[in-house]
Amino acid sequence: MVENARIEKIKQRGNLPRHIAIIMDGNGRWAQRRGLPRVAGHREGIQSVRSVVELCSRLGIEVLTLYTFSTENWRRPREEISALMGLLVETLRKEIQKLVKNNIRFTVIGNIERLPLEIQKSVQEAIEMTQANTGLNLNLALSYGSREEIVHAVQSIAQKVKQGKLQPEDISQETLQAHLYTAGLPDPDLLIRTSGESRVSNFLLWQLAYTEIYITDVLWPDFRENELLLAIEDYQRRERRFGKVSEQLKESS
Repeated sequence: MVENARIEKIKQRGNLPRHIAIIMDGNGRWAQRRGLPRVAGHREGIQSVRSVVELCSRLGIEVLTLYTFSTENWRRPREEISALMGLLVETLRKEIQKLVKNNIRFTVIGNIERLPLEIQKSVQEAIEMTQANTGLNLNLALSYGSREEIVHAVQSIAQKVKQGKLQPEDISQETLQAHLYTAGLPDPDLLIRTSGESRVSNFLLWQLAYTEIYITDVLWPDFRENELLLAIEDYQRRERRFGKVSEQLKESS
């Protein structure tokens, strides 16, 4: 359990990320190192999700996006996919009342129609039960792939052009952004990847253009409050220039 004084100091320092995105990597390796089945790592990883969600809510973070299941994950062994889906349903049903009580809004991005019907139903129920909440937006990337997301956005825009609702010369970055799964959400300020891997794995490719990236060797099931605070403290020490130089930032401040 982290000290309240440390949390308050971080909040007082300001410059908190509005949107934190996390690639939760290392569940399988965590289990294998302990001689356990891979699903044991996924189950322990849920404890990390709880810890991170609760801390983000306390810190006043606006959006937390968790890379939960990618389009590429459908290639995994059928037994593991089945176990993951069962774990997801179990967790949603167990945690939904806590989300409602803690004013946390639940949303999902990805190709939801590809998920089993039981998952789709549980996801929709959680979305509806928390849609009026005004605190942290817990956003799960489920059956998500960024390239697929961008293709889907381009297809939607092309359809509007075909129908005469939009002229090609009027298409802008804002147009494309408005057709992404994340429309209406701020781009991530901080991306955290656990387990030491140094790649974005088809996650939020458009949205990560100016995101600060933090990589830790800690496996996801071991990533708890202290590890999240270390990432945020590192973020607070950085200077975000968005293509400018330091002197320009000082002049505009």
